[in-house]
Amino acid sequence: MSRRRNKPLAPQPIQTAIVESLDHEGRGVTHVDGKTIFIEGALPFEKVTFQSHKIKSSYESADLVSILKASNQRVTPQCQYFGYCGGCAMQHMEFNAQVAAKQRMLEDNLWHIGRVRAQNVLPPLIGTPWNYRHKARLRVRHVPKKGGVLVGFNEKTSSYVADMDSCQVLPKHVSDLIPKLKLLIAELTVRETLPQIELAVGENDVTVLVLRILQGLQPGDLPLLKVFADEHNVQIWTQTKGPDTVMPLYPAQPAPLQYTLLEYDLKYPFSPTEFTQVNPAINRVMIRRAMQLLAPKADERIADFFCGLGNFTLPIARSGAKVIGLEGASGLVRRAVENATLNGLQVEFGQADLFEMTPEKLQALGYFDKWLIDPPRDGAVELVKALPDDGQGAPKRIVYVSCNPSTLARDAQVLTQVKGYTLVSAGVMNMFPHTGHVESIALFEHAV
Repeated sequence: MSRRRNKPLAPQPIQTAIVESLDHEGRGVTHVDGKTIFIEGALPFEKVTFQSHKIKSSYESADLVSILKASNQRVTPQCQYFGYCGGCAMQHMEFNAQVAAKQRMLEDNLWHIGRVRAQNVLPPLIGTPWNYRHKARLRVRHVPKKGGVLVGFNEKTSSYVADMDSCQVLPKHVSDLIPKLKLLIAELTVRETLPQIELAVGENDVTVLVLRILQGLQPGDLPLLKVFADEHNVQIWTQTKGPDTVMPLYPAQPAPLQYTLLEYDLKYPFSPTEFTQVNPAINRVMIRRAMQLLAPKADERIADFFCGLGNFTLPIARSGAKVIGLEGASGLVRRAVENATLNGLQVEFGQADLFEMTPEKLQALGYFDKWLIDPPRDGAVELVKALPDDGQGAPKRIVYVSCNPSTLARDAQVLTQVKGYTLVSAGVMNMFPHTGHVESIALFEHAV
C-alpha cells in the first residue's frame, strides 16, 4: 500500500513587506493580500524581503532574505549561536525593546482574546539580560559525523541538537562546562543512550546535573563521573525512567539545592527536577509585587492555587494570614509541607486537580477573602468558571500570575464579563530574556 508524502515546497518568490509586530515566538508579523506572514528574524517597522518556506491556508512562515530598512531597535546578538540555536529568539532586538514588545503582546492578547483592558499598566520587571537561567534541559546526541558528542538546545525550527560550546543565558560556570561535558560523555559507555541533561543551580553554590540514561551505567563510567564532579564542583544525579527514578549518584549524600527569599526570611530546598522558577532574581521581585497587589492581612483567609512548593504560599503566611495552598502534584505538596515546617510556619496544603474544579468543590473549600493563582500554561479556566456568577462568597481580590498571555486573556474574559471582576492592573515580568516567553501578573477586584 502506498503512502502519501508531503511534496517539498517549490521555491517561492522573494517578496517585500513592512513588518507590523512580533508574535509570541519572536517572529516578525506582516500581512500580504490579507494573509498573515511570520518572518523569522524580522523586527517591527522594518522593511524586509522574505521567502516563504511553509504555506498554509491562513498563514505562511518565511525566512528573512534581506533588510531594506532596519529598525533602530536592531542590535548585534551577543551569542555566536543566535539564529542557529533555538534557545533564544530575540537577541537581535535591544533589551528594553524586548520588554516593551512583551508588554504589547500581553495587552494585545487581553484585548483581542479577552476583550478587556487593564485600568493600569504595571511597570515591567526587567532583570538582567545574561546568565540568568538557573534551570534548563540540555539535549545530548552522539553524532560521529559532526565530531562526536553534541550538548545544547535544539537547533532553531529543528529537532537536531545545536553544536555549541557556550550559552550566554546560563550561569557562566555552567556555560563553561558544555565543552567539558562533551568530552566526558564521549568517554562514557552510555553515550548512545543519554539523550538529556537536566541542570539546576541553587543559590547556595550547588549545581546538579541530572543525566537521563536509558540503560545502566557500566563499572568504568562511575570513576569518570566522580572525577568530573570533583573537578568542577557539581553533583551527578541519574534518571532512568520516570520522575520517581531521579536519584543522586555522586556524592551519595549531596548538599541540597536551595533558593532563598531574604525579604521574608525564607529558605526553599528543592530537588533538581522539581518545578522552580528559572530566574531567581526575577522570582524575588515577582513575589514582592504579588504581595503588594494581594496585600494579605492577618485576619484574612487566602487561597494559593497551583501553589507548587510554596513559592507564594510561605510569604503570604509570613503576613499572618491563614493561607491554604492547593497543588495537583503530590510530590510538590510534600515538598511544600517540608518547606513550611523548615521555616517555622503553620500552613495547610492539599492535593487537588484544579483543572477539574467545579462550583461544588470550590464551595466545599470554604470562603476566601483573596486568591493567588499561578497556573501552568493551560491557565485556570475551570477554577475561575467555578466562581459564583452573582459574586456572593467570591474573593474580593485575585492576583493572577501567568506564563501564557493567551490563557490569561481567556480567563480574564470569564472573570470580567461573567463573574463581575474588574481588571485593575497588569504588567509583564521578564522571566526569560531574549525569548518570546511572556510572564505577567494581573490584579482583579470584585465590587461585592
